[in-house]
Amino acid sequence: VHDENTIAKVVDSAKELAKKYNAMVLRIDPDVKSSDKEFRHIVEKLGFKVKDDVKTFSDGIQPRYVFRLDVKDKTEEGLLKSFHEKTRYNIRLAMRKGVIIKEGTIEDLKDFHKIMTETGSRDNFIIRPLEYFENMYKALVPKGYMKLLMAYYDNKPIAGVIPIIYGNKVWYLYGASSNTYRNVMPNYLLQWEMIKLALANKADIYDFRGVEGILEEGHPGYGIYKFKKGFNGEFTEFTGEIYMEFNPFVNFIFEKSRLAAQFIRKMKRKIKGDKN
Repeated sequence: VHDENTIAKVVDSAKELAKKYNAMVLRIDPDVKSSDKEFRHIVEKLGFKVKDDVKTFSDGIQPRYVFRLDVKDKTEEGLLKSFHEKTRYNIRLAMRKGVIIKEGTIEDLKDFHKIMTETGSRDNFIIRPLEYFENMYKALVPKGYMKLLMAYYDNKPIAGVIPIIYGNKVWYLYGASSNTYRNVMPNYLLQWEMIKLALANKADIYDFRGVEGILEEGHPGYGIYKFKKGFNGEFTEFTGEIYMEFNPFVNFIFEKSRLAAQFIRKMKRKIKGDKN
């Protein structure tokens, strides 16, 4: 990430493509921590701007704030001991209650998507269509880059997750949980299964993915923050979205339109939720 010459060549190639296809902007969300000032200096020198006003999930391409767990050369026993006491308790509670984790097939995506739709309605976020997840499965599972893990209680699917396995990392990409049986703590057991998956794949990092950048108790996103924090990962802030405008005026109009559409969707979901 500090090879200025290589980054410059990427930028030059992007500029050629932008000219050919009348592109308005190049956006990149690199896996680089915000503390890496050298990287920031390089990209700003090359003409990128850094989007610094990000606090929520919807403000960037990828979450700027995540929890990451160092699993390199770790053991299951050692990691379990490092978790918060309540987190360990909830993992064991799920086991005692009889929650079973199984690897799902492409057919199980139907159950996953049904639960995901329920989760989206509860937590007020947009859900991708079933076809999107089926295409992901077909493209990534045969290559070993993705799995579908489903949690069952009394033989009923009650929660599910999609982890991505690539390079030296495993990412928790999508998760869904039913409104019923949340008291048997399937989400804790699913996280533990994904962490064990990272160990089995000899990964260096298990990434819990996004949390809000606002950490005060009482904030709507605090519950997710507290849940992920219980696994003793490192709260990590990335450099965030960097972008280079090729047509500033068109990009400005696009951004304003995107924000307006986002606001309208949010209001529609709120109205729908109030009616329910």
